[in-house]
Amino acid sequence: MNMTPLIKPISWDAAVFGIPAWELLEYSEAALQQAAITRGHHTIRVDPLADKQLLHEYGFYYCDTLIEPHCHPARLRATQHHDATISKQVDAAQIMSICHGAFVYGRFHRDFNLPRDAADLRYDNWLKQLLEARQVYGLYWHGTLAGFICYSDNSLILHALSGQYSGQGLSKYWWSAVCGEIFAAGHNEVKSSISATNLAALNLYASLGFSFNNPKDVYHHLVT
Repeated sequence: MNMTPLIKPISWDAAVFGIPAWELLEYSEAALQQAAITRGHHTIRVDPLADKQLLHEYGFYYCDTLIEPHCHPARLRATQHHDATISKQVDAAQIMSICHGAFVYGRFHRDFNLPRDAADLRYDNWLKQLLEARQVYGLYWHGTLAGFICYSDNSLILHALSGQYSGQGLSKYWWSAVCGEIFAAGHNEVKSSISATNLAALNLYASLGFSFNNPKDVYHHLVT
């Protein structure tokens, strides 16, 4: 009898980490049993209030809690500044330099079973793909590249600032501009996904009028 697949391969992560990578399609003992006999790195996302006993019994360990900021046009508290501009005309090398090592809150960086340099490479590769698709806004302050925001449809999916511009209160201007572009393209909502531990991003989104929903605890497991 064929067993119904309850885990799916994640080729993107497998290529970066050099081992098979999988995501569980449901939180059930059957899915956990399939993961237990399948070599590789496994990810599962579960409701924060779910009983975690089975996860611990099968060797899964906590890595992160993700939440989804979302905002409609009427709720956006947009802020403009003539010295804070955005453009899709970007220098790829400069953008890549800002990206490398910037994502310390990422669940792959927090996973003690994975090498940090490979976790950095995962984000670098993702950014390269987004640059090729022209889904990257450069963030400029007085004409100098200060960071970037990547998007897909109405979702902000990857963003970072150069260290000297972090914590300066400038992000609200750039995020306002990118949200405005997404709304102007016909979307009625802007969304994102952030780690609950990334307080700077959480406070930024809250200051712009975003609400938060759909929290998910993320657990990993490495089967050798």
